[in-house]
Amino acid sequence: MGYKSLIINPGSTSTKIGVFDDETLLFDETLRHTTEEIAQYDSVVAQKDFRKKVISDLLTEKNFDIKELDVVVGRGGLLKPIPGGTYVVSDELVKDLVEAKRGEHASNLGGIIAKDFADELNIPAYIVDPVVVDELAPIARLSGHPELPRTSIFHALNQKAVAKRYAKEVGKKYEDLNLIVVHMGGGVSVGTHKNGQVIDVFNALNGDGAFSPERAGGVPNGELVKLCYSGKYTEKEMVKQLVGKAGFNAYCGSNDARDIEKMAKEGDANAQLVFDAFLYQVSKDIGASATVLNGKVDQIILTGGIAYGKYATEEIIKRVSFIAPVTVYGGEDELLALAQGALRVLNGEEEAKIY
Repeated sequence: MGYKSLIINPGSTSTKIGVFDDETLLFDETLRHTTEEIAQYDSVVAQKDFRKKVISDLLTEKNFDIKELDVVVGRGGLLKPIPGGTYVVSDELVKDLVEAKRGEHASNLGGIIAKDFADELNIPAYIVDPVVVDELAPIARLSGHPELPRTSIFHALNQKAVAKRYAKEVGKKYEDLNLIVVHMGGGVSVGTHKNGQVIDVFNALNGDGAFSPERAGGVPNGELVKLCYSGKYTEKEMVKQLVGKAGFNAYCGSNDARDIEKMAKEGDANAQLVFDAFLYQVSKDIGASATVLNGKVDQIILTGGIAYGKYATEEIIKRVSFIAPVTVYGGEDELLALAQGALRVLNGEEEAKIY
């Protein structure tokens, strides 16, 4: 028998949970929450008891005795910038998540609820590789203006998980490899992994690199300033134009890459151009990342939902395979990635970090 873990991954209108025995999934469930249920609470943290009860009820329904658990792992939220790794959910970490000084997001509940369960059972609680993982090299932080530093916000959990998966498959240590990892989902992030750290990354949220299904990426800043002051949009609306209503949504009216590809196959020339431009920009980001590593790239890894698409991966591979071989891991398995983060600590492969 291995270590049994409860994994908690809260989203805005759902809570995904999984129970694992080591890396074997015993069961998982996506618990959906109606708009009316969420609207009862005036803040994210106020939802804690409601969401915890929903999880407890499901475990009871599954006839799972929580006393069998060895560890509880929550999705990391909007904390201060921290290096990657598995972190003990300490009182200070919970305090930052509760106060939400860096933003309210449903993922903040992951660590809070995990600690609640763990304290009752006298077992450890962890978070793993939250989106605020920041390992940028000093040179990567400069943007061109001191009031606009480059920051690290990306799909750290999945990027780190697939990088370590690749390292394990080839019998090497993650810390000994130079990798370029490309996550392609609703947002896109291209990370430069050198000796176990993401020393540069195209910010997945705030205007770096390729556009994505919902995000504008790096747009011409002079034209952006003019648009901001045109009177056409409020500040809130302008933010939505860049994150949410941008990318595929803006060009083609859908944020689903499968829709865009289908439209292209049916002869929609605009959809074909937009999809090809997206793949072109992602490839450019990979090329730029290769220069960070002086061209010494061991492997390029494509991951996220769009990496399931044969056309998308083949077009990128055509453009970048001269740099390094390419491995494709379609989709993402956040529950397993969280479980693996805890297992590395429990098995003595890594030390848990303190926030």
